[in-house]
Amino acid sequence: MSSSHPLIAAAKALSAQVDALRFAPPVSHVYNPLDYAWPVHESYLRRFGSGRKRVVLVGMNPGPFGMVQTGVPFGEIAVVRDWMGLSGAVGRPAVENPKRPVEGFDCPRSEVSGRRLWGLFQERFGTAEAFFADHFVANYCPLAFFDGGRNLTPDKLPVAEAAPLLAACDAHLRALVEALSPEWVIGVGAWAEQRAATVTAGLPVKIGRVLHPSPASPAANRGWSEAATRQLLALGVWTD
Repeated sequence: MSSSHPLIAAAKALSAQVDALRFAPPVSHVYNPLDYAWPVHESYLRRFGSGRKRVVLVGMNPGPFGMVQTGVPFGEIAVVRDWMGLSGAVGRPAVENPKRPVEGFDCPRSEVSGRRLWGLFQERFGTAEAFFADHFVANYCPLAFFDGGRNLTPDKLPVAEAAPLLAACDAHLRALVEALSPEWVIGVGAWAEQRAATVTAGLPVKIGRVLHPSPASPAANRGWSEAATRQLLALGVWTD
């Protein structure tokens, strides 16, 4: 397949850059779904990442039962398969974490963050085509980090390891924003908002954020969909 699509070319470049990075303990395993789940990720970009988008939502990095399994940001399996209509081969990382196996679309676990995020969009827009007509969802960092069975987020990496990773991810996010020309870039959580603000400095975009839908967040557990909707309405991203 041709890689003339700007998001596909940018994702391939990012994947190659982050594959060259090395991380010391406590990181025990690093997964790059842009590599082993590339066919599904490419289908996601090809089907939903074309044209201008008014709103780009940016998450932090892959979750163990979402993008790690499907290659799609916040990629709750049922949503990716049934709502987006995506499928494809999902391989395995070169060094697999026995506590976090990659089972692809056969993974029996649910990605709560993804179920909440995409559930809101399903409820508000109905079809994937209606949502993606002027929205897009990306992850800032494509890598998942593990300390044994524990998920590590990129904001917890030491500065020396984080610097080259952030440089690659910043360049990719800027390329994505330049390709999609959004009015709004919305961080899913404070850290993603901060990275988006840094990356888009000087570009004609507005920055905002929504509460992260993680089950580790007590506020998200009290009604994430309602809270995120209120935030997007208050910003003016959505209207009643």
